[in-house]
Amino acid sequence: MKSDLDRMMRERGYVAVLVLGNADHNPAMHYFTGGGHVRDAVLIKRAGAAPVLYCNSMERDEAAKSGLRIAPLRKSPMNELAIRPREILTGEGIASGRVAVYGTANVSTTLHLVDRIREELPDISIVGEALESGLLLHVMETKDATEVSRIRAMGKITTEVVGMAADYLTSRPVDPEEVLLDEGGAPLTIRKMKSLIERWVLERGASLPDGFILSIGRDAGVPHSVGEPEDVFRLGRTIILDLFPAEDGGGYFYDFTRTWSLGYADPEAQGLYDEVRRAYARVVENLDLNAAFTEYNRMVCDEFHAGGHKTPLHSEGVLLDGYVHSLGHGVGLNIHERPFSSPTSSPNNRIKPGVVFTIEPGLYYPEKQMGVRIEDTYWMSPEGKAEVLAEYPYDFVLPMKSKRAVRAARPKPRRREKK
Repeated sequence: MKSDLDRMMRERGYVAVLVLGNADHNPAMHYFTGGGHVRDAVLIKRAGAAPVLYCNSMERDEAAKSGLRIAPLRKSPMNELAIRPREILTGEGIASGRVAVYGTANVSTTLHLVDRIREELPDISIVGEALESGLLLHVMETKDATEVSRIRAMGKITTEVVGMAADYLTSRPVDPEEVLLDEGGAPLTIRKMKSLIERWVLERGASLPDGFILSIGRDAGVPHSVGEPEDVFRLGRTIILDLFPAEDGGGYFYDFTRTWSLGYADPEAQGLYDEVRRAYARVVENLDLNAAFTEYNRMVCDEFHAGGHKTPLHSEGVLLDGYVHSLGHGVGLNIHERPFSSPTSSPNNRIKPGVVFTIEPGLYYPEKQMGVRIEDTYWMSPEGKAEVLAEYPYDFVLPMKSKRAVRAARPKPRRREKK
């Protein structure tokens, strides 16, 4: 939590943290400022002192909403810092020591700024950090009650929109080829369905800064395939909807996935779904406070391996089918943050009180035109209870509501062979 920041800075020997870039859609800057229309800002957090936000003077009122001490400049703060790093940094009491740099900004501009600081203040050591071990990700790993409530609110929006998508799909008429039709009688495409989901998310005050996944058939068998826009929805095909909206302006995320088959299911796809559902349930039933998150990934790998599937722990090289990814990750201002659960995650990725994390086992067979993933976002309470932050059903087969769809969805009778 933010209250741990000064202690962790001292443990790592940092005299300051430097955060660069816009206040919105920039997790590190948002963490300190709460977002807002502030561009190319520079935030300086000295160990033991409150942060100060350097902003363009024309944006001083927006910056003031952060509640931080504001230092207005006539031009872009990043450019100003590059022009006169000695004046700005020594003015904040920073002339030497280790300074960690974070933020979202143009790489070339950032490199130029860092070079200028090193030229003007050679006693300052600018430090970059790996994703998993970074200071701010460690600080952001545990959430306070306000953060959890914001993520929970995003979960409510997410599941509401997913429910609307399910209702829309199951209410469509179906042609004789088992293709769903839109309001105009044309085949319902991924593009059309995505546009509806995007609108429903925006109408509820959220955004999709990283897009989302809606894939069918073979694409459902490739975990991060976002789906081909002109693919059409058909009965009996596996559909993956992976929705991860954020608060408008780049705030807290939620992460959620369901796999569906409309009308009926291919027996092999149903078997895959049942395996994934069992693995998911086993993990959730065994979640323990302070347990190493990576051990649950091992649990799922062992279970899938016993069922005859490839896994990262039991196979060599790049996996293209079977269980091809890790079990879960933290969720917050980043869609992927600590704790991580993969074969290479360190044991210090633990399910500590206050962490928000996903559980998302899956099995993928693109050449068989199918893939399955189930994902929910959980919070480990201070009392040691793992709580899903937004409930939603786990139905795989979604019955069609339309009379035309029901008739089309019925299995066709087999022709009797003549003797």
